[in-house]
Amino acid sequence: MGLAAGVGKLKTAGAAENRARLSDGFYEEIRPRLYRRIARELRGAGRILDLGCGSCELARFLVNRYGKEVTGVDVADGSFPDPEQMDDRARRRLRCVKADARQLEFLGNEVADAAVAKWALHEMDRPREILEEVRRVLRVGGELLIVDFPRDSLAQRLWNEEYYTPEEVSEILERAGYEHVSARLIERRQVVWAKGFRAGAEERQS
Repeated sequence: MGLAAGVGKLKTAGAAENRARLSDGFYEEIRPRLYRRIARELRGAGRILDLGCGSCELARFLVNRYGKEVTGVDVADGSFPDPEQMDDRARRRLRCVKADARQLEFLGNEVADAAVAKWALHEMDRPREILEEVRRVLRVGGELLIVDFPRDSLAQRLWNEEYYTPEEVSEILERAGYEHVSARLIERRQVVWAKGFRAGAEERQS
């Protein structure tokens, strides 16, 4: 057996052992910490686009705790919060829109300081098209943050879905035109944390 193959087998065995030590409620346990981490990453953003927002739980956290202005987008609106049950601040700063993220016509160019996709990338059909449209909406220098389940994670055992590796997420971001792309595993290697930035015209041409 070659050295590379041996190292690969050791990594695979280590990942399987790590998954076995995690409780099935792991992702629920880390949720508050993960939300705070997202908020710190996007602390300089006043206007945030939340892709695949679902019930807008993260969006409401960013609005209520940090005073952000958030637009949540999802293809289904069945779990959107009832505006009548939100306080005045949330009603002013949070908007949830049922829309295909490949066509965000209701948003102009460069109107968001940042965008976040939590547990959403693996659900996207033709993710490159979506992320290109998001890049249009971002201001120059705006950040796109991807938080998702990785391949060979506890999530894959729990829900039997297909996920991307950090390297594949990086490639998707780069092909969609983002600059300064990075992707890594956090939270005991059970979460992909990836980001990229919208470059200005001069940087794209250099």
